[in-house]
Amino acid sequence: MNEPRSAPSASRLRTTGPPSGTPCWDLAELPAQPQLHGVVTADVAVVGAGLAGLACAYHLAERAPGLDIAVVDARGPAAGASGRGTGLLGPRAGPAVDRAVRRFGPDTARRMHQASVRAVQDVLDLCGRLDVPCGLRPGEQIVAARSPAGLVALARQARACRALGLDVPVLSAAGLRDRVGVPYTAGLLHRPAATLDPAALTCALARACAAKGVRFYGDSPLLAVHPGELVGPELVFPQGRLYAGQAVLAVNSAAQSVGLPVGTVLPLEVYAVATAPLSAPAYEALGGRAGYAVIDAVPMAPYFRLLPDRGVVAGGGTVTVPAGLGEPRLRARGERAWAWLEGWLRSLHPELAQVRVTHRWSGRIGMTGDDLPVVGPVDGFPDVWYIGGCCGHGLALSVAHGAHVAGALLGDPDPGDPLPWHRSRAPRLPVRGPARSLLRTYVDTQGLVTRRAC
Repeated sequence: MNEPRSAPSASRLRTTGPPSGTPCWDLAELPAQPQLHGVVTADVAVVGAGLAGLACAYHLAERAPGLDIAVVDARGPAAGASGRGTGLLGPRAGPAVDRAVRRFGPDTARRMHQASVRAVQDVLDLCGRLDVPCGLRPGEQIVAARSPAGLVALARQARACRALGLDVPVLSAAGLRDRVGVPYTAGLLHRPAATLDPAALTCALARACAAKGVRFYGDSPLLAVHPGELVGPELVFPQGRLYAGQAVLAVNSAAQSVGLPVGTVLPLEVYAVATAPLSAPAYEALGGRAGYAVIDAVPMAPYFRLLPDRGVVAGGGTVTVPAGLGEPRLRARGERAWAWLEGWLRSLHPELAQVRVTHRWSGRIGMTGDDLPVVGPVDGFPDVWYIGGCCGHGLALSVAHGAHVAGALLGDPDPGDPLPWHRSRAPRLPVRGPARSLLRTYVDTQGLVTRRAC
């Protein structure tokens, strides 16, 4: 695919607007972010001030002091998915482990899981280095089943983990009751894991980058990318242009709007709610002291986690393909999603039946047709790398991907066989034209399956 030399039209770039609602996280202090004006140069340009882009800038600045690094964002640090997540940090990546074995073979499936475990540890180490008050609670993440379909899925994963020699213990119904007072049938215990405030971590990472000399530009959406002719890639913004020796585009599903040939990274709107503090007995009954996160083992799995202030955050269960939906329809889908999520949350435990929901919000994640991220050089664009499509596992993987790309830019030796998501593009999906309705119907059907299964 050849990059057009003119900027896309306004209609091509128009979206359905920013995600809605206010998360229960507050944005902390951020570095100055003037709008990018005129002609700007940098050794490395990082577009996207979420966890992936900031982790890349942080590792570059730490390992190569004096490197001129510019971070540019359409809005600012933590404004996207990194600041609107729900703070679940756990060791899973790509498709479920049993499907990974069938698709890639046991050796690659094992390496995929081990890479996700390292990614969790990388985030824990980063929190320690930044010394940020982000509500970090190391603990365990439980994937649990309450329905026959969930139990079948869980049994397949358990057999695969056992065959691969992975440390993923099986929990019986009694073992689950000892941890959380919800009548699940069985579960798998993933560790290391944690819960945290994702906006606080993202903001702390931005401040750490600024302290190392990284420059920030905000309110500057990327309009176009042109392959370099003399000095590297040219990045076009509404009020200026940036010429860099190398560029990292950590823009997730926004890659489509600028014509990057990275396959389809589909934007999906996902939903979350948070509650007022529970009574102390209810909090303890749901495993509050240990800080568990519990995820249902069905497609588009709903999940919950406990907050340090005794509140509950719940998410999942329903997603929306926002492409082609106007604001009224998108709002209506959000209202339905939040209503369903609140009902599911209240069904978990009698003490939750009357709890007050204090926050409702949504965020955009990037999904691919094969459940794998895309992390690699962009075909046809020398010195341009792309990071995106973490498929809902972005809290751990984004930090790992940023570090990986920083190492590649600095000439780290090849680590050996690449992981399946170290690639330049994802499969194509029918996001435009008549086939788009089929894609939306498929996603909606998966959500209906989840609602019935739970």
